[in-house]
Amino acid sequence: MRVLAVSNQKGGVGKTTTAINLGTALAAIGERVLIVDMDPQGNASTGLGVPRETRRVTIYDVVVDGRSIAEAAVETAVPGLSIVPADADMSGVEIELSQADRRSYRLRDALAATGGGQTGYDYVLIDCPPSLNLLTLNAMAAADAVLVPLQCEFFALEGLSQLMRTIDMVRQSLNPALEIQGLVLTMYDRRNALSGQVANDVRSHFGDKVYDAVIPRNVRVSEAPSFGKPALIYDLKCAGSQAYLRLAREVVARERLRRAA
Repeated sequence: MRVLAVSNQKGGVGKTTTAINLGTALAAIGERVLIVDMDPQGNASTGLGVPRETRRVTIYDVVVDGRSIAEAAVETAVPGLSIVPADADMSGVEIELSQADRRSYRLRDALAATGGGQTGYDYVLIDCPPSLNLLTLNAMAAADAVLVPLQCEFFALEGLSQLMRTIDMVRQSLNPALEIQGLVLTMYDRRNALSGQVANDVRSHFGDKVYDAVIPRNVRVSEAPSFGKPALIYDLKCAGSQAYLRLAREVVARERLRRAA
């Protein structure tokens, strides 16, 4: 079981869209996937068609009350893809866990208790909130690696330097083994010269840490969440869906290389 935190402290860069569609694409190529929705907005849960009224056991119950991942996980309409949903209760976690033991390791402990192989999950994708708070720290403490969605716009580069400092801080204090699985360029517009410039700058700085797959701006990807469906179910043939399938194959290829090393 490989745990990847989908994280960027800047909002609006495509974290939730990437978690949903990468998870779906991984399931489509035969991997067994669990998405953990750590964002109080619960957008990943909504985007995978889990209505708020059906979220009886959520990630809040897992990290605050000690419920198991197995109790909280909900199967989605995508074969091989489950989700631990979130709701607005998550916004109070910071206060409720202020004096708790292992407050930054609650998610890590819950995932460890699943027994890895016993659950049958190959990948766990954690959809992080767009801020550095206890929820993000729990995600990074639980993760083997961070997958960073990066919007192809100027301000995204500033947010990226802040994220790198956060990852270094987590390595020093919570999770020494944390690594960067890769950076994925999102919302790429080939008609816009700035998109190309940002992509070139990121690739020159991070080299092969940047995935070859680039996620384009795509209307069908934007529409899909309003129907409670991943883009790959809503419109498999659209450019965005095909890009996420390429990304999934690349993620799996990197993991196989890591294991072989």
